[in-house]
Amino acid sequence: MKVAHPDTRIGAIATGIDVRALSDADWHALYRTWLDSIVLVIRDQTLTIEEFLAYSRRFGRLKPHRVTRTRHPDHPELTVMGVGTRKPDGKVDRAVFERGGGWHTDSPWDIEICKATQLHAIAIPSHGGDTLFASMYDAYDTLPERLRARVENLKAEHVYGGRGRRGNELLEPDDRLRPPAVHPIVRTHEETGRKSLYANPYHILRIQGVSDAESEELIAELTDHMVATTAQYRHKWQVGDIVIWDNRCALHSATGGYPIEEKRIHWRVTIMQDESE
Repeated sequence: MKVAHPDTRIGAIATGIDVRALSDADWHALYRTWLDSIVLVIRDQTLTIEEFLAYSRRFGRLKPHRVTRTRHPDHPELTVMGVGTRKPDGKVDRAVFERGGGWHTDSPWDIEICKATQLHAIAIPSHGGDTLFASMYDAYDTLPERLRARVENLKAEHVYGGRGRRGNELLEPDDRLRPPAVHPIVRTHEETGRKSLYANPYHILRIQGVSDAESEELIAELTDHMVATTAQYRHKWQVGDIVIWDNRCALHSATGGYPIEEKRIHWRVTIMQDESE
């Protein structure tokens, strides 16, 4: 196993391994690398759905995504990204095609903590379709003292699609009415002990304990700071890639820009944090 680090603060690329046949020592080394690097890429994997799910479960409990229409019919824990991009009339379904765009963490609208998301690249377009990642450890560490003191003990409400309810039409009617999930803006990582910012720009509804005007001001200021961090990694996908990122300390964004007539398909799982972690 070889591991390269594009940036010491975020991103690790592992080669020369088969995730179906990891020794305990290699598995623990890989897990530690992921915690330290926030984003872990493993190249050149060819897996069945069952093998991908089995490997994913080594990281934690899998939970079916709230968007039911893209769940695999036989494996509800698996979401198939990149299908259904056109409506029956042939027009592009922008809610599906643009899904994942805009800086965000996954599942902040869930009252449980979403530990990680993992994707396996099945089909990749000829160009475009990269994914950006940013370290929220670095965002917290570089936070101006004034702003840090202001948000240290505040909490934020999150709903699917945030204030604009973007992509809300992907949900079942009952799921659109779920109450907000509340999480602290500054969180301490359960496994590393490091502090990070957790104020999802895409799915945030409001910040509690301040006026609506102050909430909007804080959201804008935090967002500008978080996405400006230099601790970023841009992933250029290859077929066979497996990428896992830590939702507890990272933002990510799909860049888009790939041809609609070309396939960009990933298998996706949501990995939840258990109370013991």
